[in-house]
Amino acid sequence: MIADLLTYSFLRYAFVAAVVIGFTAPLIGSFVVVRRMSLIADALSHVTLAGISFSLFLGQYVLFFSDLNPLYLGTLVSVLAALGLDWLRNKYVHFQELSIPIMMSAGMGLSAIFISLSRGFSVDLSTLLFGSISAVSPSDIGLILAVALITVIVIVVFYKQLLFLSFDEEQAKVSGLPSTLLHMLFMFVVALVIAVSMRIVGTLLVSSLITLPVAAALRFTNSFKQTIVWAIVFGEFATIGGLVLAYELDVAPGGVIVLLAVLILAAVMLFEKIGSLRKKEVLHETD
Repeated sequence: MIADLLTYSFLRYAFVAAVVIGFTAPLIGSFVVVRRMSLIADALSHVTLAGISFSLFLGQYVLFFSDLNPLYLGTLVSVLAALGLDWLRNKYVHFQELSIPIMMSAGMGLSAIFISLSRGFSVDLSTLLFGSISAVSPSDIGLILAVALITVIVIVVFYKQLLFLSFDEEQAKVSGLPSTLLHMLFMFVVALVIAVSMRIVGTLLVSSLITLPVAAALRFTNSFKQTIVWAIVFGEFATIGGLVLAYELDVAPGGVIVLLAVLILAAVMLFEKIGSLRKKEVLHETD
């Protein structure tokens, strides 16, 4: 693949996107998992698909949208949906989990309508659902890099506040922390990361890239910072390795990336089990 990487520009775009997404998705995913908001990624990804399909639909009738990268409108819709999720959570104070299926249902319904209306649009449906190596464009790279920069800045500047909010939201509110603004900022960043990750991973699998590397890291790390570092390591291995395998096998990269992430989690849990058994044997021998 190295020779092809030097030859074909679309492969270079896909590789850059995979590296950046492999970093940003587990980075923000560490906070998502700790806050027990993993399913929100599914809801936002489905709404993003609605925004992309709406942009493709408009592109058949409006000249402006025909030349516009559909990921832009998808990202905007994802951000608005994140704010909508927060509004729904406040409406259903005692049943906040209802906000997720409500938003997901709306996203899937709108996606189905716009996809059916956009007969003959140029983007294959499997590309939207499972990602594609050739789908990443130069404008996508610009958006992905911009989102990565925003994500890093937000995490670095508000790390302590987000950490406090993630582990003890009630105490954070009592202490005078602007929890509402921080939550909205956090949801804004999550929406951006999910939207740009869809190009490589696809709608149906993007939440897996956000959660699986973190799930693997949580099995053996002792601090939150260690969890972030190892989640990023696992995320990069899954995205880069998945991209290479997908290219060689000529399949959608999303599925391969997620399967690698699952295998990483399974390997970590296996080593954890082996280590636990060895520890028991040592303790038994000392007794």
